[in-house]
Amino acid sequence: MLKAVLIDSSAVARGLLNTVLTDGGYDVCGQGHTSALGLALLVKHRPHFVCIAREQVEDGTDVVRSIREQFPKTLIFMISGGIDAASLQQAHAMGVSGFIVKPFMADTVLKTVRNTVIAMVRKQQALAVAQKDA
Repeated sequence: MLKAVLIDSSAVARGLLNTVLTDGGYDVCGQGHTSALGLALLVKHRPHFVCIAREQVEDGTDVVRSIREQFPKTLIFMISGGIDAASLQQAHAMGVSGFIVKPFMADTVLKTVRNTVIAMVRKQQALAVAQKDA
């Protein structure tokens, strides 16, 4: 079972996403309302992925960079009510793996997480084969 940490200042959003992920078979092992608390939960639980609200990503704490440095294999999903092309490109450049749009549609959230996990596993397998052949 894949483990997740949720970071969002909205308790309602965290609760809804927790329900969607838990019902979808994921283990939500921690929830925080600030970037600092979220990083502490990452250290404690070592999750496979983290869902972090856009306002936490853009609050000036460089939380995505910190997660990338400390937990390079952890997938990062940015939660937002909407996202434009420029923000999408910027988030990808920072290391965000995928996006979850509010309001949460359970099927869409679970499909996004599943497809991103599968893509990352395939990418790592391809790299391993390429290194083996080199």
